[in-house]
Amino acid sequence: MSATHLPALPLGTTGMDITRVGFGSWAVAGSGWFFGWGATDDDESIAAIRHAVASGVNWIDTAAVYGLGHSEELVGKAIADLPEDERPYLFTKAGLVWDPDNPQAAPRRIMKPASVRREIEDSLRRLGVDRIDLYQVHYPDTGESLEYAGGGFGDVSPNATPLEEYWQVMADLKAEGKVRAIGLSNHSPEQLHAAEQIAHVDVIQPPFSAVNRSAAPQIAWAHAHDTGVIVYSPLQSGLLTGAFSAERAARLPADDWRSAHHDFTTGLTANLRLADALRPVADRHGVTVAEVAIAWTLAWPGITGAIVGARNARQVDGWIAAGTVHLTPGDLDEIATAITDSGAGNGPARP
Repeated sequence: MSATHLPALPLGTTGMDITRVGFGSWAVAGSGWFFGWGATDDDESIAAIRHAVASGVNWIDTAAVYGLGHSEELVGKAIADLPEDERPYLFTKAGLVWDPDNPQAAPRRIMKPASVRREIEDSLRRLGVDRIDLYQVHYPDTGESLEYAGGGFGDVSPNATPLEEYWQVMADLKAEGKVRAIGLSNHSPEQLHAAEQIAHVDVIQPPFSAVNRSAAPQIAWAHAHDTGVIVYSPLQSGLLTGAFSAERAARLPADDWRSAHHDFTTGLTANLRLADALRPVADRHGVTVAEVAIAWTLAWPGITGAIVGARNARQVDGWIAAGTVHLTPGDLDEIATAITDSGAGNGPARP
């Protein structure tokens, strides 16, 4: 599939037109860190990235913390041999800082100016580029650790960097030409409003799927402020692919963060019920369940693109056409009913 077959939209006011699906490189980061997905094969990961780009995907989302730098290194290797005009846009993030002497510990949420400037230089080196296309704040600074599996996001330390201070640093990096655009991931509408008073929020990156619909207010804010939106985990970390099962969840290794998360334990039955309900819609359109789940997120006004992960080329083929799926009002009504009946997640059930 060539790039001309993948629909694209302007990413806010950044001047970048991005395909409606982008490659997410969290899962390829492998194990050995707090949010690992279990063992992965680096050669397969690089092949998956290259296959996505060859299939028309024109942006890759990563972060310094993924694999404690390993994901960015893999992305850098995957694109190194591509001609300049064939390289995808590179999006990465700062603000989750790890302890190299204790890689299994939860990273801390730190956006101190000196820390951010160290992070961007490290990311540029690992990616092998002179400029990052979109640089994002991973989480608001709390100065504390990020405890995902425990269900909380940490308390705010007295040493936390105020949003006004760290967003100014991001704006400075843009003015200096180190980054093309800046964004905020996992921030509230109130925080987005505060940041907008300092410098335009080019892009936001919230989690969003048919299970996790709580970011609808952030998406509405972005839609009203000419801010691009790229959502992450549209497949709820694999649960909405149509290929997951209770048996597979039970076999997740201990070094896969999902094994302890409530979506894969206490919430599993409802989530799988919703995935099953998407199958008739997928069959009508002649696509995969995963492509319907992603298309559902893309149907929301204001959403520019969805970040989708893959650990091999075959998985890429399972979602690559999501941006071409046009869900009808009847489809959206059917999915809304399925969401309500399943009891999965939270938030509004229909665009």
